[in-house]
Amino acid sequence: MSDASQWYWCLRHRKVEPAGEGCANDQRMGPYASPEEAAHWKDKVEARNQAWEEEDQEWEGDDQPSS
Repeated sequence: MSDASQWYWCLRHRKVEPAGEGCANDQRMGPYASPEEAAHWKDKVEARNQAWEEEDQEWEGDDQPSS
């Protein structure tokens, strides 16, 4: 039986999967609270990475973004 409150994005099959079904967790991103959040996993990861890069630049005193 799956836990309908947790959803994952399967990197192998490129689709949303409920917890307890589908591929192993090392093949998935998540968990997310809804299928919609899981489907937009990449947006969340990119936004988080951008924020971390900006924080690193501030910390290091680097005004120029890296390419």
